[in-house]
Order: sequence, then structure tokens, then C-alpha cells
Amino acid sequence: METPSNNDSIDRRTILKGTGALAIASFAGCTGDGNGNGNGNGNGNGNGNGDTEVIRWHAGGTGGTYFPLSGEFETVVEDNTDYAMEVSATGASVENVGSLSNGDADFALIQNDVAYFARNGTGIDAFDGNAVENLRGVATLYPETIHIILRPGAGIESISDMEGMRVNTGDLGSGTQVNALQILESAGGLTTDDFDEQNTDFTQAANQIQDGDVDAAFVVGGWPVGAVEELATTTDIEILNLSDEERNAVKEDASWFADDTIPGGTYGGIESDRNTVSVQAMIATRSEYDAEIVENVTAAIFDNLDDLSIKTDFISVDSAQDGMSIELHEGAAAYFE
Repeated sequence: METPSNNDSIDRRTILKGTGALAIASFAGCTGDGNGNGNGNGNGNGNGNGDTEVIRWHAGGTGGTYFPLSGEFETVVEDNTDYAMEVSATGASVENVGSLSNGDADFALIQNDVAYFARNGTGIDAFDGNAVENLRGVATLYPETIHIILRPGAGIESISDMEGMRVNTGDLGSGTQVNALQILESAGGLTTDDFDEQNTDFTQAANQIQDGDVDAAFVVGGWPVGAVEELATTTDIEILNLSDEERNAVKEDASWFADDTIPGGTYGGIESDRNTVSVQAMIATRSEYDAEIVENVTAAIFDNLDDLSIKTDFISVDSAQDGMSIELHEGAAAYFE
């Protein structure tokens, strides 16, 4: 398994305290063997004797990229297999890991950094000393770009300028919150004691910017993110341009980040490029889930990429293992290898 090198300084940091509240609830009583809700041969939704297999797919918030992309995956899978798929809106990465761990989900979209933390029992309080041993990878999909949305007039020109500000770091326990707190500390030396932290999903964060209730909001998703697009059509916004020094500081502390750029014109009123960083979105499953189902679902998606309309410039068979931070499920390995 090729994994990114972990930086012990991130593991020791206290900035992530509290980020796993939602996930910790999901993990309560879990042993990591994922056998609480079916064994992958029926999953509580079919008896394995001719009934339609119902695949439980956990996405993310409706204002991000995970949810609409998962809807397209649902269509492709149902059109090309005998399975039915139920897509659920969730708090995204950290919550989704908990749902895979306890068997409530069969597949989920998560970030590659959160996958690494979960599988190795490090980095986030929810996973510290509680490795999710049944977490397995299927495929990486596209860069998840860190958008730092600013309220015009807030006077924020750098990460360190957020000291004393009202900052929405994303849903409590989400991968967005994890990324936001990492960036705030690495690039600005800020912990949660240094700013007023707010926690909502993408859509509510956009509303807070519009209403002037926060000064900055972190949104993580492949551009263009629907909630940001809509916000830019109704109000003036700014997106923070990270300096080379800030980006290097972030990458030095957390090797799963990569340089990224939001092209000018992606969002209304933002005409020039904005430099930032990104992680990778990926499909994950659980080790005990049926290998034939995983292989068939993987094939349905990657054999029919022409039927997708979201992130099509990035999702491909050739790049589907780039940035894979955990070991593959045997069903995915059978398709890709």
C-alpha cells in the first residue's frame, strides 16, 4: 500500500479537538469489524436469494459536489447492474467513515487524508487510537479544492488575518473542518482559541457569508461547488489567494495536501486565479462487503464514464489510484489490477 508520509506534529496538535464529536457518536460501540449491519450478502436489504441488492451509498451535504456526483453514480450503477442504490446526504468524510465502520453504509465518498487518519488511528480525535481496520479504498476521483470564502470588507488578506474573526470551518466532524483547522494552524499559527469558530454545512455557510454573520468560510469540493456558485450570483464574495509561503507551510505539515488553483471566472465576480491547496475525493467501502458487488459497481462506474457530467476532466481509470491512501478492497483490486 502506498500511503503519504505522516507528520508527527500534526498528530500531536490540539487544534482538532472536538472535530470528531459526530464521528465519535458513530463509533460508539463499534469494534471496527463492521459486522453490525449485514455481511455484504444482503446487507439487511435483501436476502441474497433473488431479491434486488440495495447498495447504501453515503455522499455528503447537498450543497457540495459529493451529493450530485453520487446521484450520477446511482444512475450509472442502476442502469448497468441488477442492483438498486440508495444515496444519503450526510455530514461527509468523517461521518461517512463511521457509517462504513459500523456497517450502516456499503460505499461512501471521503477525502484521502481522512481515509489515512481513520485507517491508521491517528490525526483526528475520533480516530486517535481507534483505527478503522475494515476501511478499504475503491478509487480516487478528483481534487477537492479548499475554497476560503471571504466576506467583502472583512479585511482578510492572509490566514493570520483571521485572528479574532468569525470563521465557519465546516460541519462539525467533517473533513472540511479537519482541513480548515490544519490550514489555520499551519499557515497562520491559529488555534480555535484565536477565532470564533462556526460549524455548518456548505449551504448554511454561504448564507452566513451573504448575511454578514461570518467573516470567512471554508468550503472543500471540486470546483465549481454549487453552493459557492449560487452565492456568487446573489452577493459579492472574495476568495482568499494563498501565498506560496502559506501553501508550503501547509504541505510541509500535511503531505496529503497538493497545490491547486481555482481558475478565474469559475465564480461570478472572481476574474483572476486564486491559488490554494487540495486533497483528493475517493470512493471507500468496507472490507467485509461482497467482493463481487464491489467489482461490479466499480466496473459500472469506470466503464461508463461518458455517462457522467460532473468532474469528467478528472475522473478516469488511469488516475483512479493516484493519491490512494489506504489498501484497496479486493473487489476494486480485481477491476483495476
